[in-house]
Amino acid sequence: METDPRRERHARRTLLGVVAALFAAMLVQEVLEAGRLEQTALFYVGIPALIALTVVSAARPRSTLGTIMATITVGLALAGPLLDEGVVCLVIAAPLFYLCGAVVGVIADRSRPGRGMQALLVVPLLLGLEGAAVSLPRDGEVTVTRTAPAGTDLAAEIAAAPAFGPVRSRFLRLKFPHPVRAEGGGLEPGDTRHIVFTPRRSLGIGAQPTPRSMDLTVVRSEPGLAVFAITRDTTLARWLRLTEAEFRWNEGRLSVTLRYQRTFDPAWYFGPVQRYGMREAAAYLAETFTGGAV
Repeated sequence: METDPRRERHARRTLLGVVAALFAAMLVQEVLEAGRLEQTALFYVGIPALIALTVVSAARPRSTLGTIMATITVGLALAGPLLDEGVVCLVIAAPLFYLCGAVVGVIADRSRPGRGMQALLVVPLLLGLEGAAVSLPRDGEVTVTRTAPAGTDLAAEIAAAPAFGPVRSRFLRLKFPHPVRAEGGGLEPGDTRHIVFTPRRSLGIGAQPTPRSMDLTVVRSEPGLAVFAITRDTTLARWLRLTEAEFRWNEGRLSVTLRYQRTFDPAWYFGPVQRYGMREAAAYLAETFTGGAV
């Protein structure tokens, strides 16, 4: 059975475009990491846009959108060992990658034959310079309130080292680090807590688990209030910068406020995601000290 030479050429060109797109993405990733720009929009928006545009220019497939989606899927599957990222980063960043690739693919597919490179017009919009040259407000704050069972001495509970229970939040169970044990106690200024978390397990071949922990110090205390400053953190450093944890209690009700700084760009995507994650973490803390009562 004879093969169609045109189909063979088309298949080879598509394969070449996919390989070129992934290779270009790897090179750009190395450059961005060398310049400490791996948490900016240039990384999380620029790389998928580069993959899509490389496919458009090199592969010229019949369905640009489909090929771009397949290429990004392959790239994400390889991202763990290649980029040394955890599963949680892949899961959270994947929708943004697909969105950027889809925008380029749709524009390319709807362009007239031979005019697929018109997708280049969206590059300035997709890339942006947020995090590299432009910075939007990064400070964030979330508060969650829970009610403790009758007779609970919330001051005594917060003054003691917490006994952490299982994490019920589906979001926080996406391979986020979980607290294992805590050391320290007291609510006077200068009192400390040392919290040990599950170790970081990279997807890299031969990678060893990395210990993770967080140190907190009481910086403000008064009846019904304790504010902890985070003085050391190897747990959430790649996700965000947690700065303070505030506990307020009165008549059996406990409010936990977490203050943090967003470290990922673009803000329109990672801002809401990180805020939701912090709200889930605040709820977990509040329920830890109130026995899980809502």
